[in-house]
Amino acid sequence: MNVSKNDEQVIARKAGGLNPAVIIPILFAIGVCIYLFVLGSPGNFKDADKLGGGSVAFSSVEGKDIHPDSFLGIIYKGGVIVPVLITFMITVIVFSFERYFVLGKAAGKGNLDNFVVQVRSLLNQNKIDEALEECDRQQGSVGNVVKEGLTTYKALSHDSTLNKEQKMVALNKAIEEATTLEMPMLEKNMMILSTLGTVATLVALLGTVIGMIKAFFALGSGGGTPDAAALSTGISEALINTALGIGTSAIAIILYNFFTSKIDGLTYKIDEIAMSIQQSFAEFN
Repeated sequence: MNVSKNDEQVIARKAGGLNPAVIIPILFAIGVCIYLFVLGSPGNFKDADKLGGGSVAFSSVEGKDIHPDSFLGIIYKGGVIVPVLITFMITVIVFSFERYFVLGKAAGKGNLDNFVVQVRSLLNQNKIDEALEECDRQQGSVGNVVKEGLTTYKALSHDSTLNKEQKMVALNKAIEEATTLEMPMLEKNMMILSTLGTVATLVALLGTVIGMIKAFFALGSGGGTPDAAALSTGISEALINTALGIGTSAIAIILYNFFTSKIDGLTYKIDEIAMSIQQSFAEFN
């Protein structure tokens, strides 16, 4: 089966960046290990010498008899939802770094604002070859789109088979296609941050409900005298999950909006230069 050049570019851009199907299971395994061996370390609990080494989860002491002696131990007492929320937090951090580096690379090597000013200045003077050299120096998604537009500009300038209106349509189409090819790389994995901004709160709510169920069960099963330890454990579990979920959700939403703003900024720069290319072509051709 033959694959066009555009199709190859689309495939290459979609394949770039981290693959969530591979990374997220790995991050979940890391989250579980953090929960069991870092948060669940005997050193985070009272009477650590009685718990043995390794992890509280694998000790012979029942969970209700374990009392935290540090903040990490308190988080551990949040229950089975905690490793899921830890995974969410790690996922947000990992994919935020990934988006930061990808978007930084998409902006190119030089200052993007200076690049836009320089290219627009060269277009006003109809210096297409010099503008192409600027694109080669800048690189990145913006440079790629502008270079495609300028290459088409140059080819259409020497094309005598089309009238001016047809040339303008062809130029606009080339710029739009080049922009479309770059967008998958810019927007990839953004949905993960957006989803975790909502899902983290819902999962935390599940942990909160489980904790409150345990608290009310302890309240009603004491035969007139509530089990204070079990009651406090249930309430603390509920609050720990709430705190972890809200914190993860807040960070995910902030970072999602930050990266969305950066993508919008790159798109605006592309549109700005694209308009200059169209105006220059209409003036000099």
